[in-house]
Amino acid sequence: MIQIGRNLTDSVDGFLVDKKFVILDRDSKYSAAFRDLLKGSGVEIVRLPPRSPNLNAYAERFVRSIKDECLNRMIFFGERSLRKAAREYAAHYHTERNHQGLNNRLIQPDGREGLTRGEIECVQRLGGMLRYYFRPAA
Repeated sequence: MIQIGRNLTDSVDGFLVDKKFVILDRDSKYSAAFRDLLKGSGVEIVRLPPRSPNLNAYAERFVRSIKDECLNRMIFFGERSLRKAAREYAAHYHTERNHQGLNNRLIQPDGREGLTRGEIECVQRLGGMLRYYFRPAA
């Protein structure tokens, strides 16, 4: 959690703990006060050049995917529920979701995929909103 006047590395649940760099585009939401907070916490800011959307294409694609497939379909009752949804979606995105840019393969396969025989099982996340089908090993 980011709090003004507090070192980011002091926060147990801070998303920048032990991070050295943050890549930011030139969006106005990254104010001077926000950038100063990052610098004061020992995080080096790398700003993308103006009008260069392709330099941040992977991050832009992830943001679009998490919004379309998860966040826009839910109602959150606080930061905790938002964090849980983002954590569950990130796990789904990296280990269970096929990616066309990788020839419909997984980013981090965990051994549950690729079998052609046996019963098909389903893993559900976020109450069934995210699903992954696989055949278990014999």
